[in-house]
Amino acid sequence: MTLSMTTRAPITPLNPAQLRVAQQLVEGLSAQEIGTRNGLSIETIRRYVREIRRCLHLGPRCKPHVIVHFVLAAEQVTPPAAERQAPVLNEQQQLLLRAVAEHSAPCDVAFAAEIAPADLQAALYELLDKTGADAVTQLVVLAHAWGLLGARPAGTVESGAAR
Repeated sequence: MTLSMTTRAPITPLNPAQLRVAQQLVEGLSAQEIGTRNGLSIETIRRYVREIRRCLHLGPRCKPHVIVHFVLAAEQVTPPAAERQAPVLNEQQQLLLRAVAEHSAPCDVAFAAEIAPADLQAALYELLDKTGADAVTQLVVLAHAWGLLGARPAGTVESGAAR
């Protein structure tokens, strides 16, 4: 069962090890890079990522950019300062940005962004180009740094969208 986007669930605060991993996900590092940086096995990092998902009430298959969005929205990690000004996004681009941040499956992103699934990739490339982001995770981080994704009340996270 998927909860509606308006359902709020209290999060479990991340412990220091989980916070370190979450911060490095925000920095755009892969699980392998995080493990190398911290002298930990890839399996240990994957376990931490699973624990972060559980703390934030995210589904087991949500993508790293969704984890990053909810970690930032729950104010568990602070986004880095934006090095450039936010671009002006039209309403469709703002909708796509929100959809990408909250959903993992391309069909769910397209539905939430109200665009045809066949048009999703082109629209996403256009958004990445306009924002100067190299990847979706960086796009989400920049959007938080620019205040484009807003903040949820501390201690809560919206459930269901990333399941």
